[in-house]
Amino acid sequence: MTNDPKRPYLLSRLRCALTRFRLAERGNVAITFAFATLPVIGLIGSAVDYSRANAVKVSLQSALDSTALMLAKDAPSMTSTQLQSAATKYFQALFTGQNVSNPTINARYTTDGGSAVIVNGSIDVPTTFLDIVGVNSVTVDGSSTTKWGSSRLRVALVLDVTGSMASDGKMTALKSATKNLLTTLKNAATNNGDVYVSIIPFNKDVNVGAYDPATSNLNWVDWTEWDANNQTCTSSGYGGWGWGGNGWGNTTCTPKNHNTWNGCVTDRDQDYDQLATAPNPDDINLPNGKASTLFPAEQYSSCPVAMMGLSYNWSAMNSLVDSMQPVGNTNQPIGLVWGWQSLVGGGPLTAPAMDSNYQYQQIIILLSDGMNTQDRWYSQQTPVDNRMYQTGNGSGTCANIKAAGVTIYTLQVNTGRDPTSTLLKNCASASDKFFLLTQANDISSAFDTIGTNLTKLRVAK
Repeated sequence: MTNDPKRPYLLSRLRCALTRFRLAERGNVAITFAFATLPVIGLIGSAVDYSRANAVKVSLQSALDSTALMLAKDAPSMTSTQLQSAATKYFQALFTGQNVSNPTINARYTTDGGSAVIVNGSIDVPTTFLDIVGVNSVTVDGSSTTKWGSSRLRVALVLDVTGSMASDGKMTALKSATKNLLTTLKNAATNNGDVYVSIIPFNKDVNVGAYDPATSNLNWVDWTEWDANNQTCTSSGYGGWGWGGNGWGNTTCTPKNHNTWNGCVTDRDQDYDQLATAPNPDDINLPNGKASTLFPAEQYSSCPVAMMGLSYNWSAMNSLVDSMQPVGNTNQPIGLVWGWQSLVGGGPLTAPAMDSNYQYQQIIILLSDGMNTQDRWYSQQTPVDNRMYQTGNGSGTCANIKAAGVTIYTLQVNTGRDPTSTLLKNCASASDKFFLLTQANDISSAFDTIGTNLTKLRVAK
């Protein structure tokens, strides 16, 4: 066998056969591997396509949110055709750079449960890898709802009009900033009553308005101190002089007519000075020493301009702001508690009933430029401060207001580089609701910030 002359030939043929088998085996493995990797490639490809589709969806949702917000201001006055046209224009300007086309956008305005704009959108995103298996596109969609009518605002502006506001341009800046804030609040209202505002100018006292005997029922006023301090006296006797003159005689004093009252009231009896309790006319019969819920009249010589209760008479509010003049001493507690009183009503003020179909935000904005100097009882800062916020236990008017669910913003206009008011900081509902202002012009930017916070529309997804 070893000497078989055919052996080299046979060995050569065997080597060729083995080589062809080896080559054939490699081909089969390659084909088999190719088929095996198809699902893997498909999964990777679909992940890439779906990842891109998700990125488009994020951009779509952002554009829908912005479109809904932009439509909200004018939606109530638009026809459905105008609303749809505006929605398409806004969306196309916002939704760019995605290499997709022909989005479908639908917009509508509704007043069910409050005013709302609803914008829906969808778009087909072309695929790259999934197209191999017959999936040419992936549809993504989104929806955005901007609601504003389901929440209503009631805002009390408690404004310091004391004598120190005359310096550094503070009163001028306050008037301008307040009128800008009123414009912001007015523009946030779709319908009358969506936003109510009261204005409480204060110094040592507040002014509830001049006495009108034809229309006023003043059973909420305590005249005790006013009657004692505002009298007309006549004397009779020898020579027409009273006792202490050049003869004997009698002096008779009677309280002046209440129609001469200038409208100023001072702090209520403690602790009603820290509460918005409705005055009880029967308290006029309380014995001396008993706390009364009535508001004590005072003929304060530096009486500020009269307050205005909750209203949406924007023209009248602007006129009131223009009439404010800086005069008198500082009593922040009385301004604050009357801001609260304006929100709940009582005495000379009426708070419109709340509609159960709406949510209400009640806000007090207290601005002052200095430290407390005088109230009904004290002429020192600390005891006046303690009526508003008791250091140590946190009691007082501020705590009572916050416990009632009212949000307090406080602003200190500190152009004189006084110490930061810990009273106003502690009274604010949160640290971001206290503003320390070192220039008069800062009032405008602070009021702009507050106005934006109050009127900001909520995007509901």
